[in-house]
Amino acid sequence: MMTTEQIPPWLRRTGIEVAGWSLVVLGLAALVLPGPGLLMVVAGLAVLSLRYHWAHRWLHPVKERAFRAAAQQVQTVPRIIATVCGGLLVIAAGVIWGLWRQVPNWWPLQDSWWLPGGWVTGGTLIGSGCIGLALIVYSYIRFRRPGSSPHS
Repeated sequence: MMTTEQIPPWLRRTGIEVAGWSLVVLGLAALVLPGPGLLMVVAGLAVLSLRYHWAHRWLHPVKERAFRAAAQQVQTVPRIIATVCGGLLVIAAGVIWGLWRQVPNWWPLQDSWWLPGGWVTGGTLIGSGCIGLALIVYSYIRFRRPGSSPHS
């Protein structure tokens, strides 16, 4: 097994940069798209904190906010139901996207402007929905127990 000392320093730095910034950018995109946005931002900051002090300073506040948001999602039964339904809708959209490759009749622009269909896009949606559902289960287990808090 290769240890950290055996990896050339330039390769380690490059890997940290690419992985960290990729996670941050994908996380920011997932804040408005289906997906666990804050979780990916936290993961990106955790990776970048291996090299940068500023990322280490930002990691704790963003992690606290992510935990607070996760705790709020499972505070009431209607929120849990709405969140689970949202995750299932994203998975259903992924299945439909994977199966249905033609441009819909209602699309007002040229066919070339339609988003790419197929299983790559559909699989991404299905993966996002599954991750979202897994995070709901995690949040439920972690934050719905008596005496648990988002700060623990």
